[in-house]
Amino acid sequence: MTVGGGWFVKVIVIALVIGSAAVSPAASQPLPGDFVFLRDVDPTILQDIRYASSNNFVGRRLSGYDAAECVVKRRVGWALKAVQAELARQNLSLKMFDCYRPARASHDMVVWAQNGRETAAERRYNPALPKKDLFRLGYIAERSQHSTGVALDLTLVDLAADNSATFDPAKTYADCTAPEAARAPEASVDMGTGYDCSDVKSHTAARSITPAQRRWRNMLVAAMAKQGFVNYSKEWWHFSMPGAGGQAYDFPIRRR
Repeated sequence: MTVGGGWFVKVIVIALVIGSAAVSPAASQPLPGDFVFLRDVDPTILQDIRYASSNNFVGRRLSGYDAAECVVKRRVGWALKAVQAELARQNLSLKMFDCYRPARASHDMVVWAQNGRETAAERRYNPALPKKDLFRLGYIAERSQHSTGVALDLTLVDLAADNSATFDPAKTYADCTAPEAARAPEASVDMGTGYDCSDVKSHTAARSITPAQRRWRNMLVAAMAKQGFVNYSKEWWHFSMPGAGGQAYDFPIRRR
């Protein structure tokens, strides 16, 4: 009886282990197409995925951002790794604000822009423009390249600087065009405006920025261009890789 009972327990344990192994791959839900998690390609690239939090122009997590993870097409990920390797020699790092964007999140932005309300927190991101005009003026896209996995929002971080400042949702900040010390902290170099700032000052070649801010922007554009990325002229942070895209996707971003 003892031997038989022990054998039975061993069989149950083995079955549970096998069953668990069989279930795990299905539960992890592999990414579709040729998408990868950027952390699996280069874990040294910093990430601050804004639309997975309330620290963005909508003021809440957007639909489809179930995890703060940068997901990109594989070719894009390897190109970013090459950019990071070059920047590392200067004690700099990329920081990702947005990567693949589920199509449902773009729809979320459309609904937000048309809701007829504008709070003070929202106005920090578009101080000179009504939000209903942001699509017409090219600051937000109803159908975004982000949904193909080849468009990115990012910045530079000086690894030798003090990057400890964090966003406080209870604090009142100046608008995104204000001097760095007055606007919401981003723990990155000073590019002249905050991220997602819908204003002419965010145009990559804006004349209203300082020489130091211009040098940072030029450095970012040059480093990205070496690996085939093209900057969007109205947003210093937005880059895409021509020819690497394809169809738009709407799968949610899950944890790795």
